[in-house]
Amino acid sequence: MRRPRIAIAAVAATLGLALAACGGEEDTAGDAAAAETPASSSSEQSPASETESSSPAADEAAPAEVTPPGTELKVGETATIPFTYGTEKSGTIAITVTAIDKGDPADLAAFGDRANGLVPYFIRIKVENVGGTDLSYSSVRLRALGEDGRGTGVVITGDVEGKCESTNADDTFTAAGATFESCTLQAAQEGVAVTGAEFGDSEEYSDDPIVWTA
Repeated sequence: MRRPRIAIAAVAATLGLALAACGGEEDTAGDAAAAETPASSSSEQSPASETESSSPAADEAAPAEVTPPGTELKVGETATIPFTYGTEKSGTIAITVTAIDKGDPADLAAFGDRANGLVPYFIRIKVENVGGTDLSYSSVRLRALGEDGRGTGVVITGDVEGKCESTNADDTFTAAGATFESCTLQAAQEGVAVTGAEFGDSEEYSDDPIVWTA
């Protein structure tokens, strides 16, 4: 389990919390060869050509349609995004927020007195490798949003054992269709309800994140 860390961004200065927390010459030989070819054969198409023209391979190879920045989705819906992990791995993934669950303040006992007055929220996601590139050991993290569509002011890093544990992709996350599930621990001060989550952890979405709401 990761070492828990927490900070309240809005009041960090007063509480002393500094703990925390993408045209040339004509070809006369060619003309002569064409003249010798029977006219009927020029209109016929070989089986191979017919297969090439009717095959959907070109469509299958087309890149997945990417979800534009600023898109608003509901929990349960999927966003397809270009994704970079580290300095060498990149591809396309699909993120589905499957649930945003409210926890119990007691779930934050491991954070000590720093968590007094805070309520945990668990953002559960499913991630799929869409592009089929090597994204092994990558991770995805979302941020909680309050009813006003803004962050909660709390930065928290860690897990709640048995309830919300952040998981990385394993070494098989290298092919199209591979998936993994994870949970991002977030928190809000008492009285602040978390009703959404956002992904902005990449260059394309940093200024205009994708948002899921319950």
